[in-house]
Amino acid sequence: MTNPYEVLGVSPNASDDEIKKAYHDLARKYHPDKYRDSNLADVANEKMKEINSAYDEIQKMRAASAGYSSDYSSGSGYSSSAGGIYIQIRNAINAGNTDEALGLLYSIQEGDKGAEWSFLMGCVLLRQGNFIDAQKYFDTASSMDPHNQEYRAARERLRVRTQGYGNTYRDNNVGCSGCNICSSLLCADCCCECMGGDLIRCC
Repeated sequence: MTNPYEVLGVSPNASDDEIKKAYHDLARKYHPDKYRDSNLADVANEKMKEINSAYDEIQKMRAASAGYSSDYSSGSGYSSSAGGIYIQIRNAINAGNTDEALGLLYSIQEGDKGAEWSFLMGCVLLRQGNFIDAQKYFDTASSMDPHNQEYRAARERLRVRTQGYGNTYRDNNVGCSGCNICSSLLCADCCCECMGGDLIRCC
């Protein structure tokens, strides 16, 4: 079995930031889009799968050693080869780094864009104030994985809370409408709750 640390070229004692940097550097180097029109496309694609798998495995091992459960290989709507990226995307969304999350989402190959991809894309769009498209992605995620309570809750929460406010939202990716303080709070609250929190407890 290939050592995931060797694949990323880092020591098992490396920090999370060092592992993340190594992963990013390799992902940029071997991303299949760079080799699309060359005879190295297949090699780059296999290498990218190996890098994703190694990063995913390290994340799982570290989560397990920290006492956290890790079920990214089942029931989440994506393959294990992309699991590491999805963990990173969730962390970026929770930190408010929507540009980083969006870039990572777009870097994922079509075959790995399942229910989790749609859900997280919806979360990013929600953060950016694009409520209409966020709802569409939440609907897609729920349709692809109808038994996932997180996806369903996000879909219903946004649907209920935006009733009557649709005209104040802008259907684009530049952020919440500044014309209504309540809509801005709604944006933050829905996304916070989608990722496990609750900003506005009365709503």
